[in-house]
Amino acid sequence: MEKKKERTMVRYKPKKAQNAKGNRLLITINVLGSAGPMRFVVNEEELVASVIDMVLKSYAREGRLPVLGSDLNNFLLYCPRAGSDALSPWETIGAHGGRDFMLCMKPPHAKPVDDGKPTTAIAKKGAGSWKSWINNSSLKV
Repeated sequence: MEKKKERTMVRYKPKKAQNAKGNRLLITINVLGSAGPMRFVVNEEELVASVIDMVLKSYAREGRLPVLGSDLNNFLLYCPRAGSDALSPWETIGAHGGRDFMLCMKPPHAKPVDDGKPTTAIAKKGAGSWKSWINNSSLKV
């Protein structure tokens, strides 16, 4: 007896409706120091923090430079339409109506000295200090 080979037909499965509430937006995010912008389709109800996380993961997956890291708490997202303040991580991405954004690293905090003023000057050591210049100069008798 011969076994009949049965052909199974793969049925076309329509895609499930993704999050039906809210509109979807095409946003452009420029990463400070990167060669070009990144584009994403997001729900306008998406939180800014989740968009930053999505950008960092995609940025790393694409192997872009400079290497940014993956901690979303180290970054700020700016929208030119919202003014000069960074967007809060807890607001929605569509709250300001903008579609162009800039992702920047948070500035490092200056460490205070004993008098309470932040340090900005770095003392030079070695060949660049004035003491070594006097010692190496021909002014010696």
